Amino acid sequence: MSRASRARAIASAAAVGGAGLVGAGGAIYGVLLGQSRLARHRIGEPTTTPPNSDGIYGTGGVPVDLVVFGDSGAAGFGVDRAEDTTAAVAAAGLAARLGREVRLRCVAVVGAQSADLQSQIDGIDPHWPAVAVIAVGANDVTHRIPPGRSVALLTAAIERLREHDVEVVVATCPDLGTIRPIPHPLRWVARRWSRSLAAAQMVAAVSAGARSVAVADLLGPEFHAHPDTMFGPDQFHPSVAGYRAFGEAIVPSLADAVSEPVQPQKSVANLDLAQAAARAAEVGGAEVSGARGSRVRALLRLRRPASPAPSDH
Repeated sequence: MSRASRARAIASAAAVGGAGLVGAGGAIYGVLLGQSRLARHRIGEPTTTPPNSDGIYGTGGVPVDLVVFGDSGAAGFGVDRAEDTTAAVAAAGLAARLGREVRLRCVAVVGAQSADLQSQIDGIDPHWPAVAVIAVGANDVTHRIPPGRSVALLTAAIERLREHDVEVVVATCPDLGTIRPIPHPLRWVARRWSRSLAAAQMVAAVSAGARSVAVADLLGPEFHAHPDTMFGPDQFHPSVAGYRAFGEAIVPSLADAVSEPVQPQKSVANLDLAQAAARAAEVGGAEVSGARGSRVRALLRLRRPASPAPSDH
């Protein structure tokens, strides 16, 4: 089954409440379960909390309220300074790009899954921002949450925010296949599951009225080539450089969400939505958004130069 077909199947299953499973048979499941436990033991449990990045970034113009939801990747687990977190990098970049003050609130939580998004949204209700970032999915994969359930929960969170006129940018699940503490064959399965979930998240996000940005290369080619600098000490969470790459990758889509769309580096218009999602899942920083006047086609913007994803083998 192609990645586009898997993305469409997962998103379709989520829409009707199905599991949308992309999994393995019972024989290999026991092996994967044992390796998963071993990998989590090697990685260890978080013992610190990310620095508080809430605050005002930039000056001038009409202030823009930004809220960041999600997991440790969104919160910036492992860094010492607030300005090095994903949320702060994104807020500072957005302020510089717009020439406006950005008021940031980050409610992302280490270890969060898609199931935790509603409680995070509860925490900001009724102070709705102009724009929000959702970055979630890695923990769904490592905890073997059925992808259809993950996508359904993400969709519900987007729809709730859109009901209050919040523009939403979804940073999809990273490629977990290059995390060294995860052994083979679990690493191969983690890569396939995370890429499939990322593509399905794109389909669901665009269908729900959000922008969706592929950040797969943040745990793909760059991390594969430079693990000593792009990963943090636990070799699972990103380093300062990794979080900076993450935050900078979503700034263009945030700017588009707030102001008039900017000219992307490259554009491929009117692709089938699932095909666009599958293609974008291979390109870090690519954005998929709905084409005007169409419910089933999409605009793929390649925000950063395309780089090949690591092999599944």
